[in-house]
Formats: sequence, C-alpha cells, structure tokens
Amino acid sequence: MSSRPQHLARASMELPDADAEDLALYREKFRQRLPEALDELHGPTQGVVELPLHMAWSGMTSYDMSKPRQRTGLYRTVLHEGLRDDLPQYLNRDLLLQMWPVLRTLVGRTVRAVWEDAFPQLTSRTRAVA
Repeated sequence: MSSRPQHLARASMELPDADAEDLALYREKFRQRLPEALDELHGPTQGVVELPLHMAWSGMTSYDMSKPRQRTGLYRTVLHEGLRDDLPQYLNRDLLLQMWPVLRTLVGRTVRAVWEDAFPQLTSRTRAVA
C-alpha cells in the first residue's frame, strides 16, 4: 500500500495521468517549503508587517497584526507565496495554531493538505474547535 495519505491517493486516481503529475508537483512545491517543526515559526505577533514583493506581488504589502482580517490575509499570503526562509520570519507558531481552524478554510486545498499532513497538531486543533 502507498505511504501517501488516503486523500492524496484518491485524488490522483480520479485525474488523468498528466493532471495527477501536475498536482503531485504542485504539492511537492509547498512540501519543500515547510519548516522542520512549527517551533521554528517565530514571526511577529504585533505591529505592522511589510511583506517583500516576491510574496506580496499583487495587492497589499503592509499588514497590521492588531487587525484580525489583515493578520489572516498576511498568513494566507505567506502560506501561498512564502519561500522556505520566509515562513519562520513571517509566521508565528502560536498564532498559526490559533488561526488554523479559520485559516484552513481560506487557503487552497493543496496548501491545507500539505500543512495538515506535515503537522497533525493543526488537524487536532481543528477538531478541538469544531
């Protein structure tokens, strides 16, 4: 049996080979960016955060951490566009855990699956809130 999580195996069975390969490459792109552990995430919890253009290439570049919608927007942008070195700098472990039950509904399916597969504490946090 494959070591891939069941939802990944099921998704690739339903897609033509080329699409399944594209999906696998897309997942791998996000997987390679992950930190080894959530404890590596020491980003800011307050103040105004300015994102560099390689992450904030479209839309806002400045986020006020005291405003929940802006904080959520920052995390969504960093999760989608941030590189491996960006994640510890802009994400905070405690905030990510706190925000995950809502944030997981705002990020793409691939980003959500990659993070939840790598860090089961995100999934258990979601179940605890539900």
